[in-house]
Amino acid sequence: MSAGPPQAPARATNRSTSATIAPIILRYLTAVTDELGADLRPALAHVGLHEQLLQSPDLRVSYRQGSEVIRRALALTGSDDLGLRVGARQHPTAWGLMGFALMAAGTLRTAVETGVRFQNLSGAMVVWSAGEGDAGFTLWADLPDPAVDGGVGAFLAQEAFASVVTVSRLALGADFRPRQVEFTSPEPRDTAPFTEMFGCPVRFSAPRNGLVFPADWVRTEMPGHDPVTYASLQTLLDDQIASRRTRQDLLEVLEISIAQSLPDVPTFAEQARRHAAGERTLRRRLSECGTTYEALVDGVRRERVEQLLRQPEITLADIARRVGFSDVRALRRAIRRWHDMTPLQLRGTVLDQT
Repeated sequence: MSAGPPQAPARATNRSTSATIAPIILRYLTAVTDELGADLRPALAHVGLHEQLLQSPDLRVSYRQGSEVIRRALALTGSDDLGLRVGARQHPTAWGLMGFALMAAGTLRTAVETGVRFQNLSGAMVVWSAGEGDAGFTLWADLPDPAVDGGVGAFLAQEAFASVVTVSRLALGADFRPRQVEFTSPEPRDTAPFTEMFGCPVRFSAPRNGLVFPADWVRTEMPGHDPVTYASLQTLLDDQIASRRTRQDLLEVLEISIAQSLPDVPTFAEQARRHAAGERTLRRRLSECGTTYEALVDGVRRERVEQLLRQPEITLADIARRVGFSDVRALRRAIRRWHDMTPLQLRGTVLDQT
């Protein structure tokens, strides 16, 4: 499989690690961890979520929240194939209008390219792209943050490809098999679940996460193909994307404002004045994005701390001052809350990743 970029790719704009996503993965993850005898609810509560809230169709969670919950699920279950299990639970109806658009597409290739185009509505935590690679029509799943925890990265790639294969089989039949699948993560202790899931050669420690479709399957007509319905759904999905983009722009503007102001943090009232909005209106708009101003501040501080820890010459006192903490003790408490480790341990972790 070619690790290079696809030719004439279908690609959506890369999301930032602060982007908001639909909580589909977390809903399925909670169900799977229950089956494995682990309770994920305390981890959800730790990042400001709970099971009932995850059922809201308007809820969006941040990449940070999702990553923290996944990291905790991996620790609780000790499973090397947790992502496969979660992906195997997927159903196109869980993706809302986009799922129905995939079913109404003309061919499997068109369905895949539609999924890439509207990926920000699907709840995926990877960045999808598709095109012709050396081995054939390929779907790539890249991580939006190259420095993401290795276990979380492996989970996300597993879940991504397992969900694609599961949904393809639901639509086209149980005989569907990829031509080959590649993961950037190291080979797990037990590869049998991967062979069982994909039914094709699976390679690990690859340059890029990729799934190659057999040529005959790419041309297969989707059983629910309906040109009129497909066109109508694309229009509705374009409207949803425009609405989401407006919300995402708000989050990015606020985060930039906070980052540029550190070590001082603008008050919520100051932000409302800057955006010519009342405090109640701004708070409502953030709620629609599934977050709060306090959570944005916390996230920006966290990113800045992690960036500064990658510079060993900067002391903890300097980091505390630059990020706006009252003293080193406050910084230590924050790092313990974010990562459940000491600043020294975290510095060692992030330096190993550079």
